Amino acid sequence: MADIKKSMIPDYFPNVELYAVSDNGLLVGFIGLREEKIEMLFVDSGYRGRGYGSMLIEFARQRGVTKVDVNEQNPSAIAFYLDRGFNVTGRDETDEAGRPYPILHLYCRNV
Repeated sequence: MADIKKSMIPDYFPNVELYAVSDNGLLVGFIGLREEKIEMLFVDSGYRGRGYGSMLIEFARQRGVTKVDVNEQNPSAIAFYLDRGFNVTGRDETDEAGRPYPILHLYCRNV
């Protein structure tokens, strides 16, 4: 996992449109979008449960986003997306780099 975190800024950030949410001037979360897919979503653990993630999802959906991939080993993220209307449409045994992290593909019809 450390190699994933290390490559976020130089490898992943330049390939997405990044949007952030703040609370009283403090950055508390961000979402990275590419085409019709959420590539990354993060809300600081101290600010979870306050609606920021839902706000970012709604922001993405307004821009035509319908897809997201989620690590199968992250049940809270899966529940988060399922609660917001996404459905599992497929599964891969490894992530896109071939690492042994099963990935679920989710889709939500854009309304």
